[in-house]
Amino acid sequence: MTKKERYTAVIDYFHTNVPVAETELVYDNPYQLLVAVILSAQCTDKRVNLTTPAIFAKYPTPIELAKASFDELFPYIRSISYPNNKTKHLIGMANMLLEQFNGEVPMTVEQLVKLPGVGRKTANVITSVIDQQPNMAVDTHVFRVSKRLGLVTEKASTPLAVEKELIRFIPEELVHKAHHWLILHGRYTCLARNPKCEQCGLSYLCRYYIRSLKK
Repeated sequence: MTKKERYTAVIDYFHTNVPVAETELVYDNPYQLLVAVILSAQCTDKRVNLTTPAIFAKYPTPIELAKASFDELFPYIRSISYPNNKTKHLIGMANMLLEQFNGEVPMTVEQLVKLPGVGRKTANVITSVIDQQPNMAVDTHVFRVSKRLGLVTEKASTPLAVEKELIRFIPEELVHKAHHWLILHGRYTCLARNPKCEQCGLSYLCRYYIRSLKK
């Protein structure tokens, strides 16, 4: 199977079986999504969704969040992983939005990564979800699934290398959706420790599954 045929088969499968693919984070506007994605680093979306309603109620815009002190915000984030850093990041992010972006969430990766707590992955999420830009956020799920399915080469050893390979072969208009396809597949089927290969419609082309059979 050629690389092109592999990508076509995977995309066709997801088109048929996962026609609706979107973030599981709950948000109403770009500011709320930015807060949620910053909190989601090394944390489940489920935990973030339990935490954000109180934060959004108390700090509905960057204006209120920028005024918060560490001691005021920290209790809202206590149950999230790395609460100290994320509390500082959220306050710093809100202040920078007001100081440099007129209170609006910028929509370029280059601008977003200037914000505290925002790396390339987070910036790619924001721009692809809000603006459907062809940016591929590579988290642990995307990294694992793309490797196992043979969408990327073994030498792609970093998230950036995986991102570049995926963007090269996925049609530009589908990149923002393919991001969620790979995440959801990794979250519910292609699990890290005990993948549900018997339930996966892509096992016939999966390099990981084929190697497992040979063992």
